[in-house]
Amino acid sequence: MAKNKKSRRKLLIQFAEYSVSGGAYFWSGYLIFFLADKGLHWNLWWAKLSANIVGWVVNYSLQRFWVFNNKQLKGHSTQVNFRYAVITIADFIIDYLIVASLKQAGLTPYLGQFVSSGFFTFWNFLWYKYWVFPEKFKKTKKTHTLRLAHRPHGHVAYRKA
Repeated sequence: MAKNKKSRRKLLIQFAEYSVSGGAYFWSGYLIFFLADKGLHWNLWWAKLSANIVGWVVNYSLQRFWVFNNKQLKGHSTQVNFRYAVITIADFIIDYLIVASLKQAGLTPYLGQFVSSGFFTFWNFLWYKYWVFPEKFKKTKKTHTLRLAHRPHGHVAYRKA
C-alpha cells in the first residue's frame, strides 16, 4: 500500500511539472501567435506554425530534461527525438483542425487555442509518459560488427565488437 501511495504521489508531481512546462509551451506559443496574427497579419496556418515551432522548442527542453528526465533515455536520443517529432506533427495537424474548425464556427482562434490545449493536456501526457519519454525502453538485440584487430606478428584477425 505504501508503494502504491508513493507511485501515485510521484505521478501527481510529474503531472504538475508537466502542467508547468505545458503552460510555458502554451503561453510562449500564444504570444507568438498573437504577434504573427495581429502584428504581422499572417494567415492562420503560418501564425499557428510559427507559434508551434517556438512552443515545441520550449516544450521539448522542459519535458525531456525536467519532467521525464531519466538515465534510461541517454542512449536513446534518436528514438526519443523521432517519437517526439511524430507526436508533434500529429499534434500540429489535430491542433490546426480544432482551431480552424472553431474559427469557422465563429469562435475566435484565441479561444480555440484554449479549447485545443485542454484536449492536449491529457492526450500528450499519456503519449509523453508511455511512448516518447518512457521510463524503460525495450532492449533491442545488439548487432555485432566485425572489427579488424591487428596482431603483433602482422596478421589481421576479425573479432566481434
